[in-house]
Amino acid sequence: MHELSIAMSIVEMVEEESARRGGLQVAAVHLRIGQLAGVVKEALVSSYEMACADTPLEGSQLVVEEVPVVMYCPSCDARQPVLASEWFNCPECGASVTEIVQGKELEVVSLEVDE
Repeated sequence: MHELSIAMSIVEMVEEESARRGGLQVAAVHLRIGQLAGVVKEALVSSYEMACADTPLEGSQLVVEEVPVVMYCPSCDARQPVLASEWFNCPECGASVTEIVQGKELEVVSLEVDE
């Protein structure tokens, strides 16, 4: 389960940022995960809870925003959302599409802190 190693990396990164800013008490970590990131949201949330045990982040929440897949179609010169039935074909013109512009994200976007 690679979600545990991802969760441990998130905890380590947030601990470093918290320490750098004077020991902030983190209540929540906000994360964006693209549908093509290869991460199972439920497994990551569960792993995050385990990774936080006995750390300053224990009791904090992992808030996950799931990011849909969006592709760029050069024929239409437009970004189009991707549905499972349309993988790699533009839903507007049917052209083959090779550029995915959104949906592979795995990023911490913000920290929610207690004062």
